[in-house]
Amino acid sequence: MLQRNFGESALTVSALGFGAGHIGYDDVSEQEAHGLLDRALDLGITFIDTARGYGLSEERIGTWLSGLGGQRDAVVLSTKVGYDVDGAEDWSAAAVTGGVDEALRKLGTDVIDVVFLHSCPLTVLQQGDAVEALLRCAEAGKVRVPGYSGENDALAWAGNAGVFGALQSSVNVADQRSRSGVLPAAGRQGLGVVAKRPLANAPWRHAERPVGVYGETYWDRLRRMGIEPETDDWQGTALRFSAFSPGVSTAIVGTSKVSNLEAAAAAVGRGPLPDSERRRWEDAFAPYAADWAGEV
Repeated sequence: MLQRNFGESALTVSALGFGAGHIGYDDVSEQEAHGLLDRALDLGITFIDTARGYGLSEERIGTWLSGLGGQRDAVVLSTKVGYDVDGAEDWSAAAVTGGVDEALRKLGTDVIDVVFLHSCPLTVLQQGDAVEALLRCAEAGKVRVPGYSGENDALAWAGNAGVFGALQSSVNVADQRSRSGVLPAAGRQGLGVVAKRPLANAPWRHAERPVGVYGETYWDRLRRMGIEPETDDWQGTALRFSAFSPGVSTAIVGTSKVSNLEAAAAAVGRGPLPDSERRRWEDAFAPYAADWAGEV
């Protein structure tokens, strides 16, 4: 698996990361969760992304780490905070600090490599309390790289604020806004970049519009774009487009199936799309970019 520098930090991450949202819920047992994490590591996937809102995900990663026999440095851990802390208002300094402290305990580690403020609005970022609390956690040695995960105006602000070391944003064939408008500059400024939703929630699975399903918007977009892969399958095309977009450090795939993880690793292993195929997807998105600004 290709490994990359995570911005100007001291971290190195795999080009494909594991999104650990699925492993936090009842349809995946702890044994199955640990099996997925084991296989990810076997495949060279060293970046694991979770959040306090992902059920038991942090706890299950923590119990898995405890069984690695002191190999904590084999993985780069990221989580997301800012909400659902008892006795603290969402996005307050106490909610951020409390989220970090709880994540340290659940993950069973002394330091978390990357911590993102999780999709808080622009007004919260500009008000400053949440940002300052996260920076204090970094100064205290609890967090190596402070970051922001989100979209649109808040993402653009975070990318230019000069206070974060990482960004997380949607980057896929049906959502190319941050890919062209924010991430290249973030890369030049030394920020590590995590591309989420690289598969655009796999809308190609649905023959008809998946009403009410997360990713419905992406289904609509692909229909309007009127384009299909030429040089790889849908999953391979989507992953290669995302993981090799300018400025991206790692693209995270969330799944509960080992076979999906293996297919994703194989796709990234094929390298970037041919230039002509990449341009086809860029050209198909471009006419609608202004119409879709602010969506998803």
